Amino acid sequence: MKCLLLIDIQVGFCPGGNLAVTEGDAVVPVANRLMAEGGYDLVVASQDWHPADHGSFASQHPGAAPFTMGELNGKPQMMWPDHCVQGTHDADFHPDLAMGAVDHVQRKGMNRLVDSYSAFRDNDRDAVTGLADWLRARGVSILDICGLATDYCVRFSALDAREMLPGVTVRFVADASRGITPEGVADAEAEMRAAGIAVVQAADLIAAD
Repeated sequence: MKCLLLIDIQVGFCPGGNLAVTEGDAVVPVANRLMAEGGYDLVVASQDWHPADHGSFASQHPGAAPFTMGELNGKPQMMWPDHCVQGTHDADFHPDLAMGAVDHVQRKGMNRLVDSYSAFRDNDRDAVTGLADWLRARGVSILDICGLATDYCVRFSALDAREMLPGVTVRFVADASRGITPEGVADAEAEMRAAGIAVVQAADLIAAD
């Protein structure tokens, strides 16, 4: 059973969004091609779904500036611009993403007291989303992960998948992903490789199907 996990391909992380990743929208046609030609049995899309007063937002901390380190619930926290607020256009999936091929949407980041980069659990590694159980119940044996952003939500989703789904082959699709900084992407890919996650290209997966 082969599954494609699309991480946060939302308006907010694409050009024009509140937390735009450079060339974030470039992942959309690659993801669509993977869904159409990659031979997947299942497709899952994660969705950042923050309350308006989420504690990771710089706006919730007087004097804090976006992209600086602060504190949330007693722990270090990157302060982000308000983004992907529940029910807003910023939180919508990119309009060109082929959502008709998606079998399951996994929302995350709803607890205002803790950030949630991973689609599998929050950053405290305490509360789980249920996605691991959902995939396990369906007998997934290969999980390909891509989306936005490589150095944050994709990275932690892939690492959690590797840890929480023993025996499942986890692969990161590099050209169907974009990151915030080149250094962050390089660090993320190195960490994923060290954890046993293969770094692959979409064309290789389509050709191998």
